[in-house]
Amino acid sequence: MKFSNHISTGILLAAAFFIYSCKKDYGNLNSPTIEQFLANANASELNNLVSGTESGMRNNMAYYLDDIGVIGREGYRFSNAEPRYTKDLLGAVEATLNNSTFYITTPWAARYRVVKNCNTLIQAATNSTLITAAEKSGYIGFARTIKAYQLLLNINLTYKNGIRVDVANADQLGAVVTYDAGLADIASILDSADAGLATAVVTFPLAGFTGFSDAAGLAKVNRALAARVAAYRAQWAEVLTDLNGSFFDLTKDFHLGVNHVFATGSGDKLNPMFIPQNQNGEVRVAHASFATDIKTGDDRINKATLRTSTVSLDGLSSNRDVWVYTTSTAPIPIIRNEELILLYAEAKIQTNAFADAVTALDAIRQNHGLPVYSGALIQDALITELLYERRYSLYYEGHRWLDMRRYNKLAELPKDRTGDDVWESFPLPISE
Repeated sequence: MKFSNHISTGILLAAAFFIYSCKKDYGNLNSPTIEQFLANANASELNNLVSGTESGMRNNMAYYLDDIGVIGREGYRFSNAEPRYTKDLLGAVEATLNNSTFYITTPWAARYRVVKNCNTLIQAATNSTLITAAEKSGYIGFARTIKAYQLLLNINLTYKNGIRVDVANADQLGAVVTYDAGLADIASILDSADAGLATAVVTFPLAGFTGFSDAAGLAKVNRALAARVAAYRAQWAEVLTDLNGSFFDLTKDFHLGVNHVFATGSGDKLNPMFIPQNQNGEVRVAHASFATDIKTGDDRINKATLRTSTVSLDGLSSNRDVWVYTTSTAPIPIIRNEELILLYAEAKIQTNAFADAVTALDAIRQNHGLPVYSGALIQDALITELLYERRYSLYYEGHRWLDMRRYNKLAELPKDRTGDDVWESFPLPISE
């Protein structure tokens, strides 16, 4: 994939006007002003903002995935240059999570920069007289879908500490709202986007949305994300309704979906989650429980490959590398069919439709070398099975910590050193 230089211009002119909650800005003096885009943008200029938004979504994703992966005990980020991965994130001795440290401020700011880009695109499309009404609905629907997704990633981190959803006016930011209110707002933004996409006719320049780059395809992505949000809200009937409007399919490729994509071209980005196998110094390694808890024959063991030698740091050790992102250009999923199948199974378990749930779980199990499910057809047993499948199918994609929190099971996550903690949430960044 190639993001050209005009994409950088697009992301800078829109994003540089907003550093999460900070208002001070001097703009990019070498680029077109934001006023030019807001005055009467044409389709090419709007597409520039779309591409810039997609490019910006990739920024600092490694921090987000390491936050969730380390606290959720999927693995460890060993870095001789940055001890806070093994201290603050794990609550070593008296360490706590700090509200002014990179592990929250960096991913938080990156997501809000994209939100700003989305708000700029909404305003530019609304003001434009150079596109049709159907195109206008499409651009606004895209912007709202991505805005909701970015806000969701941030509230996943801060949880009950809340989030600021209304940030369109830098002179008058909205209040920080609770977790439940934030999820409700995010769901509402997705619903508004879906309504707009239903009447839209436009194709977006989206490198990571192959098969979903027009309004109809993006509507399916929108409903997939809505199903995830509905699951977080324990609205199980809504999960099933949203899945019906998404690209969910029990029989299709598990990797069908949309991704953050990377490339080696000039001005592009490499996947920051890729670290070569058997490297020393800067490594990302699997928690020992990944291998000890996995079932015999489960091919997902290949997501954590054996090292030639054990690596250790700060009283922690591992003999397996995280091997989910196996090249520097491997994609990072935004949402994919395997997650949707598991959301379907979860909703069916929660609504006591156990036979349907087992059908979906068996689709996952058999694809990964396991026999069909033979356990009890009761909710507790099936939830345990669901969480196992989500743990291994969605390994290091940003779910394990959230899943254990949703099911009040954080206390079951292992602590490998005396005095370690399993955190429930990150504090709101100091800027908030």
